[in-house]
Amino acid sequence: MAFWDGLLRGRSNQFDLGTAAANAIALTKRRPAVSLTEQGAATGHLRVNLSWRMRTSDIEGRSKESGQLFRHPFKLFQPEVVQAHTQGMVNVDLDLGCLYELADGTKGVVQPLGGFLGSTNEPPYVKGSGDDRFGSGSGETIYVNLDHHAEIRRLLFFVYIYDQTPAFDRTHAIVTLYPSSGPRVIVELDERAPQARSCAVFSMENVKGQMIVRREVKFVYGFQAELDRLYGWGLQWGRGYKTKA
Repeated sequence: MAFWDGLLRGRSNQFDLGTAAANAIALTKRRPAVSLTEQGAATGHLRVNLSWRMRTSDIEGRSKESGQLFRHPFKLFQPEVVQAHTQGMVNVDLDLGCLYELADGTKGVVQPLGGFLGSTNEPPYVKGSGDDRFGSGSGETIYVNLDHHAEIRRLLFFVYIYDQTPAFDRTHAIVTLYPSSGPRVIVELDERAPQARSCAVFSMENVKGQMIVRREVKFVYGFQAELDRLYGWGLQWGRGYKTKA
């Protein structure tokens, strides 16, 4: 028992170090918010990146390898992961979007679906990189021009599965904020939600001149309209479709 317990503790510490890596702030339930202003990172271009990988079952398939566990006991604790970008297992199309509300009351969305890509040099000061439908090493990215933070009231960044079987329970997604200076901020979608199609990942709000980033990680079973209702945006939504590649 002591041998296996020691392995579990060692593996857990390894994951903790990987999540809260050097020069990074991991937003968690215990530490849900950070001020970019206090970090000296409320100016310049903020890069928000979505990356993901697919999980296989943590249980199924291991029974087939049980005969190898005594020869290679550490394999029991190695997560069986296939990069989503190889399309090796499940074709999941994760998209990154952002609901915005400006100081003058203007509201809208930046997302690949519908080609609402925004702009960093003029309102809404938020711009998407486009649809990374099949995945790449860089994932999907949205830029925010924080030189105009006084004109931004609030932002809500979200991830959704466009038109495939819901698979958040088999997908490990990470959204990383790269400010122009200071540590990056990490938000992991570490809760499994088998039937969810969308997830509000984090919000950014101008609170008395402070740009506050807050972890949300709230899964919903619908799409943008349900996130809109949850956060009171008040936009009108219609069904959108992507052209086939």
